[in-house]
Amino acid sequence: MRPSPLLRAATPDDAARVAAIYNQGIAERSSTFETAPRTAGDMALKIAANPRRLPFLVAEIDGTVAGWCALSAYRPRACYDGIAEFSIYLDPAFRGRGLGRQLLEAILAAAAEAGYWKLVARIFPFNTASRALCRVCGFREVGLYEKHGQLDGRWLDVVIVERLIPENQRQEIVR
Repeated sequence: MRPSPLLRAATPDDAARVAAIYNQGIAERSSTFETAPRTAGDMALKIAANPRRLPFLVAEIDGTVAGWCALSAYRPRACYDGIAEFSIYLDPAFRGRGLGRQLLEAILAAAAEAGYWKLVARIFPFNTASRALCRVCGFREVGLYEKHGQLDGRWLDVVIVERLIPENQRQEIVR
């Protein structure tokens, strides 16, 4: 039987491990347009940025950070204050164990607590594992950005996913 992960807020002490996991995702070319590896310092800044408004969670198994999930600001305009983008990355050694679902459900709960009414993300069409994870966690695919960016000289599309958080949606006033 596999041990249950400890899901918790990331701390600056997690930054090196978080960077290592993200850098695996960069190297795989399956989850991000980023090509330059991140340092522990880069990730420590993200972890510490605004933990109440932009939660950053890690999943720890047997004392090792196995994955992370974080929120980031969607757009700077006030009308979008209730929308956040999420990122999720798992160490390849810990994939296929349901860890992604646990992390994504935890960040959804944290987003609801922070007052967000919607989470969004963009996923490469060929990243079938991320798309399946989003579906199982209640996200829907709402569109496709064609040729959204280049990665290694190749244009790539991205699938847009969203999940509403109904308990935080304000009711319209009908006059």
